[in-house]
Amino acid sequence: MALEDFTDPEVAIVAAVAAAVFSPTVRGWIRRGAVYATAGVLVAGDAITSVARGIGQNVQQAGATASNAAQNAMNQAKASASSAETSAASTGQSKTTGKTTAHHTKSSTEDQGGTAS
Repeated sequence: MALEDFTDPEVAIVAAVAAAVFSPTVRGWIRRGAVYATAGVLVAGDAITSVARGIGQNVQQAGATASNAAQNAMNQAKASASSAETSAASTGQSKTTGKTTAHHTKSSTEDQGGTAS
């Protein structure tokens, strides 16, 4: 092989891989790099999982808050409708009661046999 053959990209890559495979120092660097890369991927995965979990909890809390607000609004609407219905019914009863009592009340002349003096 001539010196010019080592300048080809394919030959240079094969030479670098052969040196890495047969050199204990380079193998140690590669192994250490692989360990650090794996640890970095695991830490990044944990961070992403933690952020996603936090977002999920916030969304769940917001949904619960909105649900509680809707339930409270519905309960208040029911209570105000019930109180309006009760006040309307009591107003209607007092008017009806007043007319009914006026028709059933006997005058003093009716009790005496209808003789008016």
